[in-house]
Amino acid sequence: MRILLVEDDRMIGEAISVALRDAAYAVDWTRDGETALQAIANQEYQAILLDLGLPKLDGCTVLQRVRAIGSDLPIIIISARDALSDRIEGLDLGADDYLVKPFAMDELLARLRAIIRRQGGQGSPVLSSGSLQLDLSTHIAQLGEVSVLLSRREFALLQALLLRPGAILSRAQLEERLYGWGEEIESNSIDFLIHALRKKLGAAVIKNVRGAGWMVSRPL
Repeated sequence: MRILLVEDDRMIGEAISVALRDAAYAVDWTRDGETALQAIANQEYQAILLDLGLPKLDGCTVLQRVRAIGSDLPIIIISARDALSDRIEGLDLGADDYLVKPFAMDELLARLRAIIRRQGGQGSPVLSSGSLQLDLSTHIAQLGEVSVLLSRREFALLQALLLRPGAILSRAQLEERLYGWGEEIESNSIDFLIHALRKKLGAAVIKNVRGAGWMVSRPL
């Protein structure tokens, strides 16, 4: 899944970016509010991590403008402002969650998994379609009696498909969900990952729709 990180502190931004990539997210990192709004206008994201004390445009203004256009994109505020009034204001402006700095990365990742699940209409920490299951916290996929640990890219690809079972995702759509700004994308990277997943879970786990893309079937 592709995440927009809006954080002006270099050390904090780098630490969060590394943690997100290690957890199989693609990350785009901006350091001011204006660039964040430009990124949102030009790229599809699954969630935003938003600091409040930003240059050019503060986080509250960014949040207001995103909600003003009718976007329901999940947004978690990450801020050192710990006053109750700040937290209430952020949530009332439309944030889905508010996490006070400093925080544990594991907690941030858990909150991110939760809002992405809810956005996809999934309440359970396990995505499923028929007998295929994917544990979002352990990155373990299970199909029948077969249970395997996936690499971060394999996990990200299967997660993207399982969030929309029955929907065809093109090569470009999958690349957008797996790779952030500046990450090199080899021409056959998606094919390689799908081959690896089929090898681990069986050839029928991901269906190819010729000329359109790939899908995980919705159970009948």
